[in-house]
Amino acid sequence: MENNEIIYSYGRKQAIEDGVLVDCSEMAKEVGIKYPVAITSTLWHQYIVPNDNLIEMGQSIEGRLWDVLWMFRVNALKNESSEMNFDVYFLKYGNKQELIRLKSICGPGDDAKPVITIMLPEED
Repeated sequence: MENNEIIYSYGRKQAIEDGVLVDCSEMAKEVGIKYPVAITSTLWHQYIVPNDNLIEMGQSIEGRLWDVLWMFRVNALKNESSEMNFDVYFLKYGNKQELIRLKSICGPGDDAKPVITIMLPEED
């Protein structure tokens, strides 16, 4: 006997409410991205949110997020795949920059319309 009943579903909206994803759609619109964008909590806390030392150096959530979204957009314009990797430089301690590889996936959201998720390469 085949049973196609869904027992449990965990959607994008719930992931954003739970803090697993961070909705960045408003700034993404400003950057010129037409689909909703979310960033994983891991990427958000490890790279987007600056620590006190970086804040003293002029770093901000808005600036670091803009850099990620801008580099996504620049690379997406050259790439028609639903999944792509792209690189972003982040200022780290001592005025050093770190090149980080990020991954993006564009696929159907809760309502089957396209959404974009940006994450670290080892996340899925």
